Amino acid sequence: MKRPEGFDDRPDEPAGPAEGASAPRQRRGPRQRPVPWSARRPSRPVADAGAPDDGLEARPAPDAPVTDDETAGPADDRTADRTALPSNRERAGALAGAAGRRLGAGFSSVAEQLRGYSPDEEHPSASRRTAERDHVATVTDVLDVHRASRSTDPEADGHDTRDDHGDAPIGAGVRAAETAREARVAKRRRRLLERAEVRRFTRRARHRRAAWITAGVVVVVFGASLLVAVYSPLMALQTIEVKGTNRVDDAALRQALSDQVGTPLARLDFDEVKRDIASFPLIESYVTEEVPPHTLVVTVTERTPVVAVQSGDAFDLVDPAGIVVQSSPSRPDGMPLADVARAKLGSPVFRTMTEVVLALPSTVRAQVTDVAASTADDVTLTLQGGSTVVWGSPEDSSAKAALLAALVKDHEARSPGSVVEYDVSAPDNGIVRAKS
Repeated sequence: MKRPEGFDDRPDEPAGPAEGASAPRQRRGPRQRPVPWSARRPSRPVADAGAPDDGLEARPAPDAPVTDDETAGPADDRTADRTALPSNRERAGALAGAAGRRLGAGFSSVAEQLRGYSPDEEHPSASRRTAERDHVATVTDVLDVHRASRSTDPEADGHDTRDDHGDAPIGAGVRAAETAREARVAKRRRRLLERAEVRRFTRRARHRRAAWITAGVVVVVFGASLLVAVYSPLMALQTIEVKGTNRVDDAALRQALSDQVGTPLARLDFDEVKRDIASFPLIESYVTEEVPPHTLVVTVTERTPVVAVQSGDAFDLVDPAGIVVQSSPSRPDGMPLADVARAKLGSPVFRTMTEVVLALPSTVRAQVTDVAASTADDVTLTLQGGSTVVWGSPEDSSAKAALLAALVKDHEARSPGSVVEYDVSAPDNGIVRAKS
């Protein structure tokens, strides 16, 4: 017995004559395209009656007339067989699911190939790529279950699922919209991946460019600062400060250095400064310091007299270099008198005498009243009370000074007030002789 098959959603006609001119012609649905082999897989089970509502309210099917006629049996069998056959929605759902999975797998493959172009960069972990593929598969499965949960029997909806023109079911348009939306999402994701790869490839170039820009800015700033310091009047000398003066007139020293005022600090003529300061004999040494933006500080070390030299009725205070630091009408206290003519100031003999005086401890130097030398190796000192010291050459002056201090202390402890002669010319063997 032949059974009519098709996709007509009209209710079954009452049993009647199958042939004849008065028999109504059945309307068939649109012809379905053949399903490709890649999409021919078992369809997902249809959701049962307890599945949650998807928002589409199904219309109740019209009640079929109940008759006691025996023709009702074959009609029910035809309806059951027609329901068991795969419907348009199942086939379209299978096609959409397969297309979604292929689309997700394709994008994952493209992302992995892009990452392969930069082996020296960090790549996302395998777990992240697996999670992305699972997410795409989950979205596809949800779409398939959502489509399969709908009614697969056009007759059960109670209305025609074709559009107004009768060309295609309404569900085909919905599926096309969903596919377009998924394609847009995938396109946006692909663009994001491409932008990330571009940023990763250009990261080193951007870093190098930033480093070069920073270096260029530093060079430019340094050059501008150097030009300002050397040639700009913003760093010109305006103030001269003098420190460490006691016998030197600081006002006169500032006046001597005033020719440098108005010159940038970086272009000061220190040879000229040295010549100006050399005109002050009491200055032994000096140190200059530029204090931006407009100050020059001069710290002076004055000469210190160590012996007195009689010059007529006055006494000149002389430093070790033979420079007269100060003149006094009377003999100064606590300063030994050098037995040397004024014409021999600065001679080797005079320098030897001053060297011996400077080597003495302060306690012994305060007791020295005179110092004399006929040669550089024959230095003699005279102490308060008339005692004398045979010093000899200036070699080993520190050892001789320590020996002399010990001999003086021991003699004063044993026989204070007696006049003796201390011989320290041999620092390893000091001698104390009594003077008659």
